[in-house]
Amino acid sequence: MIESGNNVIATDLKGNTQKSVQKFYKTYTYGCQMNENDTERLAGQLKSLGFAETDNNEQADVIIINTCCVRESAEKKIYGKIGELKRLKATNPNLLIVIAGCMAQKDREKLFKKASHIDLIIGTHNVHQFTELVTKLDKSRERVLAVWDQAERLAPNVPTIRKNKISAWVPIMYGCNNFCTYCIVPYVRGRERSRTVEDIIQEIDELSEQGFKEITLLGQNVNSYGKDADNQLDFADLLTKVDSLNTIERIRYMTSHPRDMTDKVIAAVKNSRNICEHFHLPIQSGSDTLLEKMNRGYNQSYYRDLVQKIRQAVPNSSLTTDIIVGFPGETEELFEETLALLKAVEFDAAYTFLYSQRSGTPAATMPDQIPLAVKKVRLNRLADIQNEISLAINKRLVGSTVEVLVEGESKNNAEKLMGRTRTNKIVLWDKTGDERIGQLVQVKISVAQTWLLKGQLV
Repeated sequence: MIESGNNVIATDLKGNTQKSVQKFYKTYTYGCQMNENDTERLAGQLKSLGFAETDNNEQADVIIINTCCVRESAEKKIYGKIGELKRLKATNPNLLIVIAGCMAQKDREKLFKKASHIDLIIGTHNVHQFTELVTKLDKSRERVLAVWDQAERLAPNVPTIRKNKISAWVPIMYGCNNFCTYCIVPYVRGRERSRTVEDIIQEIDELSEQGFKEITLLGQNVNSYGKDADNQLDFADLLTKVDSLNTIERIRYMTSHPRDMTDKVIAAVKNSRNICEHFHLPIQSGSDTLLEKMNRGYNQSYYRDLVQKIRQAVPNSSLTTDIIVGFPGETEELFEETLALLKAVEFDAAYTFLYSQRSGTPAATMPDQIPLAVKKVRLNRLADIQNEISLAINKRLVGSTVEVLVEGESKNNAEKLMGRTRTNKIVLWDKTGDERIGQLVQVKISVAQTWLLKGQLV
C-alpha cells in the first residue's frame, strides 16, 4: 500500500490498482500515564486500518477523547470538549466520535444519553477490541457501548503508536486493589492483573530493536506486580530481570505505593546498572489521622523510615511525592503536620492537588468537607514551602556534571536542547551541533531553578 497525498493506492487480490481516500484520526488524552499508553494502543489499531494522524478536527474521520475522572476539573474540561464536537458532527455526519478511558467506564449510560453525537463508548477493559468496533461502526453507523465491568483476562498485545521515539511506556499490570477512600481508580480500572514476564520482555526487546533508549514500567501500583499470579516473579525480581537484559539504557517505573515498597526493591535499584535513581512515593498527607481516613495503610513514621532506608542505600537518588490538600476533616493543625513532614523529608518535587469529591468513593460522603477557598490557600502555602526546598536541592548540583538523555529542543527556545538526568531532573543547554536526540551526554550545571537546571555540554 502506498500513500499519495490524501489518497491510498492499493492493489486487490487480482493485482488491479485501486484508489481510496485517506482517512485520519485525532486524539485527546486526559489523565495519567496509563491513559497515555491506552491512547497509543487505540491509535496503533487505527493505523493498522489505514488511518493517519491529524491535528485538524475538521480533517478527522475519527476523534478519540480518552478521559479521566480522578478529579472534577478534568471531568469539566472533558464535558466541554465533548460539547464542542457536536457542531463537527452536525456538519460531518460520517465523523466517528469515540469516548474512552475512566469516564467511559464510570459514566457510560450518562454519556450515551447526554451526548447523542457520541458513536462509541469504549471502556478501560475493552481497548483491544477497538479495531473490531471501528470496523463495525464504519459499516452499520449504529452507536455502540462497549464497556466490560471487569476483564476476565489480560487483553492480547495490540498495535501501538509511540508518541515519543526515545522513551516508551511498558505496562506491567493493570488495576488496583488498594481502595484509598478518595480514589476512583479501582472502580474504573478493576482489580490488579499482572502481565506475564514473557510478554513484558518481548515488548522491551521490540522497543530496543526500534532504538528506544528509555522505558517506564507502568502500573497503578507496580510494587504489587506478581501478587495475583502463582509462580510469578515479584516486582524486585522483574526489575532485576529487565536490568539484566542490558538492552535499554534507562529503566524507570511508576507508580509505587509506599506500603508495598520493599527492601528487595530498594536493593534492586541500588545494585542495578540501568534502573534510574528516582523514587516516586506518594505520601498524600503528613497526618496519621488523615492517612488512616484515606486508607493508605501506613503512618508518617513508617514513611520517614522508608525514606531513610532509600537514602542510605541509594545516596544520590531523588525523591518525589504526591500530596492531597483539603481532604475531609483536614483541620489547620492536621495541615500543619503535612507541612512539617514536607520540611523534614525534603522532597525534590511534590505534585500537589486539591481534594476532589468523586461520587462512589467513601470520602465523597465524609463529614467536614473543606471549602474550596480554604483548600486553595493551603495549596499555595504548601507550594511556597516546596518550591524553596526544590530550589535549595537543585542549587547543590551547581558545578557538578550530570548524565542527560537528549530529548529534543526546548519548547520555549529552539536554540537550546533539553533532557533529563537519571534522577528525572530537567536540564537545558545551548546547542553545539554534536548532540543527537536519544544520545546520553554530560552537562555541567551552572544555573539552578526550582523546576529545572541549566548548563553547558562537556
